[in-house]
Amino acid sequence: MAAVVSVGFSSAAFAQSSVTFYGIVDPDIVYVSNAQTNKAGGVLHGAHQYSMQDASSSAYVGSRFGLRGSEDLGGGIKAIFTLENGFNAANGVLGQGGALFGRQAFVGLANESIGTITAGRQYSSFVDYLFPLSSVNLWGGFITAHPDDVDNLGLTVRQNNTVKYTSPTWNGFSADVMYSFGGVPGSISTDQVISAGAGYSVGPLRIGIGYLSAYDPNVSMWGSQPNGGGAAVNNIGSLGSATTPQKNPVIAGYASANREEVFGGGASYTFGHAAVGFIYTNTRFIGLGSDAGPNPLGYVGSAVFSTIELNTSWRFTNALSVGASYSYTSTSGPKANKAHYNQVNAGVHYNLSRRTDVYTVVAYQRAAGVDSLGQSAVASVNGMTPSATNQQFVATIGLAHRF
Repeated sequence: MAAVVSVGFSSAAFAQSSVTFYGIVDPDIVYVSNAQTNKAGGVLHGAHQYSMQDASSSAYVGSRFGLRGSEDLGGGIKAIFTLENGFNAANGVLGQGGALFGRQAFVGLANESIGTITAGRQYSSFVDYLFPLSSVNLWGGFITAHPDDVDNLGLTVRQNNTVKYTSPTWNGFSADVMYSFGGVPGSISTDQVISAGAGYSVGPLRIGIGYLSAYDPNVSMWGSQPNGGGAAVNNIGSLGSATTPQKNPVIAGYASANREEVFGGGASYTFGHAAVGFIYTNTRFIGLGSDAGPNPLGYVGSAVFSTIELNTSWRFTNALSVGASYSYTSTSGPKANKAHYNQVNAGVHYNLSRRTDVYTVVAYQRAAGVDSLGQSAVASVNGMTPSATNQQFVATIGLAHRF
């Protein structure tokens, strides 16, 4: 026993560990040209809206703080962890439905030669490789995501109960796979989520592809926060009422899907002070009419969303940069549900220091056709209250400080 104890103290003396505290504080002032107020008398009503917004799906990046740590276990192996919280800087309320560490919460083991395995609440492999190529990540924030964040590149949802393996990087190539346990007795597939992704990054070129398959997405994907409900509740969105606005009308009608399947690919290239990028995603809500969620409109079959995004940015000086992007989303669903959405975004950032910048980001969206709620499609910029018409303009100005 004495020998074992002495070896333990010796190992502890040589182990190297570190913990980093980090975060962003980013309240922003937001203007929305048309925000729904209600659906009184079966007619949508809307008005101009001015607000200070900084919830988990704010106009720009959303405030958060986190702890990231590692411990050297010897033999080239490290124990790692991340705990990341989202909060509203305007009123101090927790984000992500009230979860203490709703953005990320995982622990794992890492080895440079073998790879990394982690377990907990994490982003999907699809997000790992497509999000870095998006205007949301590069300069635009959440309002530049695709309508109602149909492909989750705006980071609206995370996956609970996951195990993920990430490979080492070989000559610029890397990959990871993720599995989220549904945890339903007697059924392996119920509420499970599977995802895989791969990428290549060398010099100015970056390429990424990703895939995700979620069974019972109304529960496994969109109900994965403390304020989420079960299959009896529409966790994706709302049809609105005489006193409340709609929520996520682009996709809210498809809560009864048995499965959500997303595939995407993209690339970016940097030359000098400029960068250009391209993303394509395809999202399918399959098996409508299942018991995974409410189906008041009686849908059966599938709904398909195809989105393309072109983005660019230019750094004029070390302090000043601008960005612009365009996305087009076409949809085909049950009955007469066919719609399309055009969105144009632009942003300007001025760095006051390495950690603090002031910015303005704007987004304009125009919709046409019939959306998931069986109505004339309304514009719905991600993270905002949807419009009462087919057009919506959003402008935000803010000060972001990183620590």
